[in-house]
Amino acid sequence: MATRNFSDYDRTKVPNAENMCFGIVVSDSNPEVTEALLEGAVSTLEGYEALPENIHVKHVPGTFELIYGARQMTLNDGYDAVIALGAVIRGETPSFDCTCHGLSTGFAQLNATSSVPVIFGILTTNTLQQALDRAGGKLGNKGEECAVNAIKMAKF
Repeated sequence: MATRNFSDYDRTKVPNAENMCFGIVVSDSNPEVTEALLEGAVSTLEGYEALPENIHVKHVPGTFELIYGARQMTLNDGYDAVIALGAVIRGETPSFDCTCHGLSTGFAQLNATSSVPVIFGILTTNTLQQALDRAGGKLGNKGEECAVNAIKMAKF
């Protein structure tokens, strides 16, 4: 479990993103969480001078579909980095474990084979409150961290 604020980072070590183009794929599942992550990511990219017209957002119906959406963005759209945003919240069945394993495996494979960095911005939490704490709550906004990572990896 994260105990630090996701929004705490050294802002002086983040490159300017003015000439960069970003794709963001966001899950429509758990929208109270994912929309907050999206807002954090977009506002952070713009805060580092990314032009609004160079930030393209696409939605997928579920969290597992983020892998396909991110892959399509790496293949077709000329992005410097792609950010995948979602939330998987533990329920009463083992699907949580299967979904989390599939997501981490899929994104690891995507990053190992793609020429475009893909940032893993998927919260995996036990409760909705834990997800909200990481999507603009007391632990900051994971979307902001993902945007900073996308800028740094695009510059890499």
